[in-house]
Amino acid sequence: MNTPLVSVIVPVYNVEKTLARCLESICGQSYQNLEIIVVNDGSPDGSLAICEQFRAKDPRVVVISKENEGLSLTRNAGMRAAHGKYLQFVDSDDYIEPTFTARMVEAAEKNYADLVIAPYWMVIPLASSKSGRRTEKLLAQLGVQTDTAEPEVSVYSFLPAGNYGQKEFMQEYMKKPSSFYFNVVWNKLYRRSLLMNAGLWFTREVYNEDQLFNVRYFRLAKAYTALADPGYYYIQNPQSLLHTNADLGKVVNSRLQMFPHYKQMLSELGIARGNQLRLYHTLIAQSERFMPAGPVQTLLKRRTQSK
Repeated sequence: MNTPLVSVIVPVYNVEKTLARCLESICGQSYQNLEIIVVNDGSPDGSLAICEQFRAKDPRVVVISKENEGLSLTRNAGMRAAHGKYLQFVDSDDYIEPTFTARMVEAAEKNYADLVIAPYWMVIPLASSKSGRRTEKLLAQLGVQTDTAEPEVSVYSFLPAGNYGQKEFMQEYMKKPSSFYFNVVWNKLYRRSLLMNAGLWFTREVYNEDQLFNVRYFRLAKAYTALADPGYYYIQNPQSLLHTNADLGKVVNSRLQMFPHYKQMLSELGIARGNQLRLYHTLIAQSERFMPAGPVQTLLKRRTQSK
């Protein structure tokens, strides 16, 4: 296998408890030709000191420290510093399996893929769900330590392993257009030249910056490869933005704002018929989790029909 340089971008903000685990998993990859770009977004905790410790012991680690600007601009700072043929994103409270990067690069090189996508493990700590908190409380009452309790782990994947053209990939995407699997950036490998040539960057969205970034990239990418096995451990964090600051109106509006991007992409590929209706119903179903059905349906119908 060829060994092109891979730029791994790690945005960091107030993650002193999980950052070392994340960086250890990246530095310990079986694939060695990495530049590990760690971007500290003005963390007031001890995160920067941990970044510097890893830079001191691994010359592949590059540390960028800047004022707090949010996730999107932090990732952009990492992209500007990158030199690799491929880009990989890892969130600093997550970690990756030792062969993950190697398997993605091998797939990209073998199949000339513009995007490699992989299943992922969702890890739910005991205290991150209501049932888990009840269990934790019960164990504590029984005098059982809960800090070593096994978390709940599930595998998520919505695309059979194999190679796909752009249209075939989008047909599969439209079956699950709101899934993490398709919309996050951390279970994928990107061809940096496509991003740079198109001037594609993250925008400062509150809820859907990954989704918008991917939809724009999917319009550029022609060849896709899906892996069979997971390699990314996504740690569900109850303190994340979506769990702690879910402004209902903003959640719905962010989904509505995605509709014209999907519509344009589907029209360009000649697959709007049927998929547009499926997408419309997906928006309604997802939004009804946050707001009463009647107002959501009225709002969505008015907004989508006007596009």
